[in-house]
Amino acid sequence: MSGDNNWNEYSKLVLKELETLSRGISALNEEIQALKSDITELRPREDKIKELREWKQRVDEVASPTQIKAWIREIEHLKIFKTKAITIFLVVQGAMGLFLAFSKLFD
Repeated sequence: MSGDNNWNEYSKLVLKELETLSRGISALNEEIQALKSDITELRPREDKIKELREWKQRVDEVASPTQIKAWIREIEHLKIFKTKAITIFLVVQGAMGLFLAFSKLFD
């Protein structure tokens, strides 16, 4: 009788451990599903990051940011030069007009 009792207790213990293992496996399966979901969400982001890296490399092949800044400074200098040149031209043209007007008056 004690052998049967020991077997019953042992079988209950084994069943309890199997249930614990089953719950642990179920929890792991849930975590795996959550991880799969996270990976699925991250893949498009990873693709977007790759696209942005490739775009940046193509842009850097054309011109680096420091080169672009230098070009912008050059353009600003050219704009200022253009404004000065037009102003000087207009002043000289005005002076020439005045000179011709006064020379007609004195002739």
